[in-house]
Amino acid sequence: MNEGGGESQGLFGRIKEKLIRSKRQTAAEGRHITGKTDLAHVRRLPPGQNLVTKWPVLDLGVQPDVPKAEWRLHVTGLVANPVTWSFDDFMALPQSHFKSDIHCVTTWSLYDNRWDGVSARTILDLVQPPVEARHVIFHSYDGYTTNIRREVFEEEDVIIVHSWEGKPLTREHGGPVRAVVPKWYFWKSAKWLSKIEFSDVDKPGFWEQN
Repeated sequence: MNEGGGESQGLFGRIKEKLIRSKRQTAAEGRHITGKTDLAHVRRLPPGQNLVTKWPVLDLGVQPDVPKAEWRLHVTGLVANPVTWSFDDFMALPQSHFKSDIHCVTTWSLYDNRWDGVSARTILDLVQPPVEARHVIFHSYDGYTTNIRREVFEEEDVIIVHSWEGKPLTREHGGPVRAVVPKWYFWKSAKWLSKIEFSDVDKPGFWEQN
């Protein structure tokens, strides 16, 4: 779920202030803890989550329309081999297939999602970031950004996806291409992905700052 805020901040200005206040309150209460926990191996459904059977559409009312012919993914920053891929280039890369659960910070979870795309490890092999590139920042076509640590990006189930359940990823769910970081709540899995940046300094995105 890509989110931002402030009436004077372009696309992010469309967020309702009550949404920001609500998320700040739940964060202060520690209700939506993200990342790995000691209970992960015994409790598939995290505390406070509700299991759903259909993938909810959640956004800010802004869904960028990026035709596949115009879509580009830039992998930049602290890398030995920066690249820019068209959709055809992306599809020509080695493809991976994973199944994982979705856990959204808005308290819903969806089990056993089948993803097709390019694994983060394949991207790492191609662009060769040095060891000091300890941070990865996702940038989206709607202006959203979010950050993860390098070791999170290196997990074997992190994938940059173009398909869900055997079908092309729809616009409302972040198509043509989005990130999927299964072990973290879905606000880390940026929709409408436009750039992956490697950095030796952390660059918190919108919700990390709020």
